[in-house]
Amino acid sequence: MKRVIHISVFFQTLENLWNQKITPQEAEKQLRQLLYEDLDFAKIDHHRALRKGFPEVVFCQGKTQDQIITILKKMSEQYPNLLATRVQPDHFLAVQKEIPDIQYHPTARLFILERKPAEKKGCVAVISAGTADLPIAEEAAVTAELAGSYINRIYDIGIAGIHRLFSHLDQLWQSNVIVAVAGMEGALPGVVSGMVGRPVIAVPTSVGYGAHFQGLSALLTMLNSCSPGIATVNIDNGFGAGYLAHLINQLAEGEK
Repeated sequence: MKRVIHISVFFQTLENLWNQKITPQEAEKQLRQLLYEDLDFAKIDHHRALRKGFPEVVFCQGKTQDQIITILKKMSEQYPNLLATRVQPDHFLAVQKEIPDIQYHPTARLFILERKPAEKKGCVAVISAGTADLPIAEEAAVTAELAGSYINRIYDIGIAGIHRLFSHLDQLWQSNVIVAVAGMEGALPGVVSGMVGRPVIAVPTSVGYGAHFQGLSALLTMLNSCSPGIATVNIDNGFGAGYLAHLINQLAEGEK
């Protein structure tokens, strides 16, 4: 294992800062681009936390158990909080043996390390059309929650029984941003956006009968919604929706 740090550039930046040849803002910009760790099969982006405010998230699908353990163990030595997505249940015991305090969220299929819980601020409403959408909804909710957003979960309020949605409108107005998760025809985000003046992040899921084309029908509905204020992520991308929702919530609370 080797650490690539561009030492000469690093110290040159510090020297220039010390000699007041560059501003602290310019030094920060340069240092943001310097550091990653090469594990041969993966390159851990250690400066993502500085650039983005949250460490690199590990996408576990397609990785071997040994690769997952190596990456997470290495990262757990540097970061108190970590997130790994699309986890296989049979990997949990092996990972927990190496990182005893790691948690497994079976519904969201996530590994979570939370040694230093972030203060939960603002409000992100995560809503789902049906119970079958819960894995993606929970992936979004846990992602934003770990990053430091307060989450209001409102599940199974799809438009087939639209009175269920109406009974939660006050809660939706109290949120800074809404993550709306739906499969089938994917109409929930458009309905919500038409009724509540909050940004809506639409998440299509690969849930539905027959010709829903593994979520493509929901995706197209969300992309073609006539109600303004909707941003649509890719099919089943709960993580992306949760991350974006946290950033919006953070800005709404006056944090940068």
